[in-house]
Amino acid sequence: MRIVPLASESLGVRSLATFVEAGGIRILIDPGVALGPKRYGLPPAKIELETLQKMRRKIQGYARKADIVTISHYHYDHHTPFFEGLYESSSEAFAREIYEGKQLFIKHPTENINFSQRKRAWAFLKKAEPMAKRVEFADGRSFDLGGVTLEFSPAVPHGSEGSRLGFVVMVLIDDGTRLIHASDIQLLNRQAVEWIIEKNPDVLITGGPPTYLGKRAEGSWETGIKNLNEIIRETNAEVILDHHIVRDKRYGEFFDELEKRPKTFAGFLKVEDRPLEAYRRELHKIERGEKAEVPFSISRIS
Repeated sequence: MRIVPLASESLGVRSLATFVEAGGIRILIDPGVALGPKRYGLPPAKIELETLQKMRRKIQGYARKADIVTISHYHYDHHTPFFEGLYESSSEAFAREIYEGKQLFIKHPTENINFSQRKRAWAFLKKAEPMAKRVEFADGRSFDLGGVTLEFSPAVPHGSEGSRLGFVVMVLIDDGTRLIHASDIQLLNRQAVEWIIEKNPDVLITGGPPTYLGKRAEGSWETGIKNLNEIIRETNAEVILDHHIVRDKRYGEFFDELEKRPKTFAGFLKVEDRPLEAYRRELHKIERGEKAEVPFSISRIS
């Protein structure tokens, strides 16, 4: 199995997009990329906008190679819609290149879904279904692809139980190596944790809790540590941890509290972490010619 992390917060954008090659089948997971429209009351810095475009081109390049596209839910940092958004990931031509002729395994558009994602799913399918080779609503289902199994979890909460952000599905790819991509579970609900432990992955790609939200995420740090340590003890999986947790400058401290230290997407790729959103205030100061320090290079986009 070949795993290629494509875009994430440690690479400068909001995403958890991943490319996997398993048994000769090429799978693109959650092909979306976006920026936080406001952070610290500020719009994205110039370097964030430049990085967004680079990550879009990277996803587009890997989409050309892919046979299968999976979508865990309909937030714009996890799927590419068919319109041009302000800081989102898409234009219709870009979206067409990702989905046309592909087999799509996607979150059910009408079951276990909140109102906003239901609207997005309807708009997405209206365009994607006629151009796709195959569309499967994947929640709780397993697919034998001839030497490779795709197994999807039932819909689980996007974060804590009862989250108003709706539901997501996780995907297990098994070609003898077992990889779980557990998008936006935030390590905060038992259903997701128990499914991961039951499936016993060799590699787990997941997003941490949204601790950057402060009081709105009170208790999420402790819950995330507890749940991920349980997964580590029960499965001994290699953990690739990124996304929401890396929007918090303290994410290294979170990693330090785990029984087995994970890698970010950047760490897995052996490049420096560049959590641009977490340092947006500093980036704006630097752009204005003021002094500010960031723990990564800003002389180039990597």
